[in-house]
Amino acid sequence: MSNDLAVMTATEMVAGFRDGKLSPVEATQAALDRIAACNPKFNAFNLIDAEGALAAARKAEERWRIGAPRGRVDGVPTSIKDIVLTKGWPTLRGSKTVDPNQPWEEDAPCVARLREHGAVLLGKTTTPEFGWKGVTDSALTGITRNPWNPERTPGGSSGGAAVAVATGMGALAIGTDGGGSVRIPAGFTGIFGLKPTFGRVPAYPLSPFGTLAHIGPMTRSVADAALMLSVISEADARDWYALPPKGTGGAADYLSDLEAGVKGLRIAFSPSLGGKPVAPEIAALVAAAAQRFADLGAVVEEADPALPDCTEPFRKHWYAGAAMVLSALSPAQKRKVDPGLRDIAKEGATYRALDYLAAVKQREAIGVAMNIFHKTYDLLLTPTLPLPAFEVGLEQPKTEDGAHWLDWTPFTYPFNLTRQPAASVPCGLTEAGLPAGLQIVGPLYADALVLRAARAYERAQPIRLPPL
Repeated sequence: MSNDLAVMTATEMVAGFRDGKLSPVEATQAALDRIAACNPKFNAFNLIDAEGALAAARKAEERWRIGAPRGRVDGVPTSIKDIVLTKGWPTLRGSKTVDPNQPWEEDAPCVARLREHGAVLLGKTTTPEFGWKGVTDSALTGITRNPWNPERTPGGSSGGAAVAVATGMGALAIGTDGGGSVRIPAGFTGIFGLKPTFGRVPAYPLSPFGTLAHIGPMTRSVADAALMLSVISEADARDWYALPPKGTGGAADYLSDLEAGVKGLRIAFSPSLGGKPVAPEIAALVAAAAQRFADLGAVVEEADPALPDCTEPFRKHWYAGAAMVLSALSPAQKRKVDPGLRDIAKEGATYRALDYLAAVKQREAIGVAMNIFHKTYDLLLTPTLPLPAFEVGLEQPKTEDGAHWLDWTPFTYPFNLTRQPAASVPCGLTEAGLPAGLQIVGPLYADALVLRAARAYERAQPIRLPPL
C-alpha cells in the first residue's frame, strides 16, 4: 500500500475504509490538495466541486463508521470527463457553443451507478471540443499537459482524466473512447485504461459518433479498473444498445477471476498491425512486454490479423459523426468551433447515405476478420501508440503530414470499429522518460479476460507514476 494517500489505489482505499485505518474525508482532502497543487500546471479539471466532494465524503465516512457502506466504491474520489452528463454540473463538452446556464438535472448511467455506490465526485475533466481528436486542448479550457513532461501532450480525448489519475487528483476516472480516447492518453501518461466491449457500459445520451463510442475506466491499477467496471456496467434502460447484465442481480464482479494469470493462453503479438511504422524505442519496449507474457506461461506467437483497410471506414463513421455534431449549431456557433473539427464536419456533410452504408459493410468485414482471428488466439498484443507523447498544442506530431489524428493512432481505432474490449497498460519508459503503452485486445465480450491478462502483466511490471 502506498504511503501517499493521494496516489493510493481505490482498492487500497476501500480496504482501509473497511478496517477503519483510512477516512473518506482524508482521502478526498488529499485528492483536493493534489488538485490545488497540480491542476494549475497540468489543467486536468475544468470544474472542481470541493465543497460538494467533502460533503459527500463526510456522509461516506459515517456510513463506514456504522458498518453500512453504500456500495463498492463508497468514499473513493472520482472524476467525470466533461462529455458525460453529471447532475448539478454543466457538461460543456469542451465547447464554447454549449450554454452552461441551463438545467443540469440528469446523470449519465455511469455517473448514476457511481453515485449509487457512494463514489465521491470531485469535478469534471478536460476534453477537446466534443472529444473529436486525440489530444486535449480547446478554446474553452486551454491546453492539458503531460505530467511526465509538461511540454508534451497527454493525448486525448480523455486527457484530463488520464492526468488526474496519474497525478493523484482522484483514484478513479470516467473516460470515453471513440477511436482511442481512453487508450491514447493512458498510453501517453503511463496509466491503465480500458475500452470495454461496446454496450458493456450503458451510455446516455448516445454519442453523435454512434457505435464507435465506448465508456470506460481509467485508473492507477488494473484491479481498480475491474472494480470500477463492476459498478458502471450495471444495467440502465436508457441505452438501447446496452448488453444484458452479467452476474446475479444484474451486477458482474470483474475482480473475481482477476488473479487467474495467463498460463496456457494462446496470444498473438503483432508488432506493427500490418506494417504500420513504429518508433524503435516503442517497438523494443512493446516486444519486451510481449516476451513477458511468454515468461508468464502463455504461448506467444508473432501473428497479424491481416485486417482489411480500417482507415477509410473509420473516417466515414467519424467524419459523419462530426457533421452530426455541427448540424445542430447556428452559423455563429460554428464560427466558435475548433477549425479542425469544422474541417472534418464539412467533409462528413458531403457523404451520401450509400457512402456511409458502404463503410458499414467494410466495418462488418473487419469485425468478422477479428472474430475468425480469435478462434485461434485468445488475445492480441500490439503497441497502444507508435510513438511517445509529442509537443503540446499540436493535433499531430510535426513529422506527420496526414489526415488529422488518424495517422498517428493506427492501433486504436480499428478496435472501435470491431467493438472489442481493448486496454492499454504501461510497459516502460523511453530514454527521454516518456511512457510506452502495450495494447491488449480481446474477443468480443471477453472484458474479464483482457483485465486478467493486464493484471498478470502488471504483477510482473508494476505501474509507475510520474515524479511530481
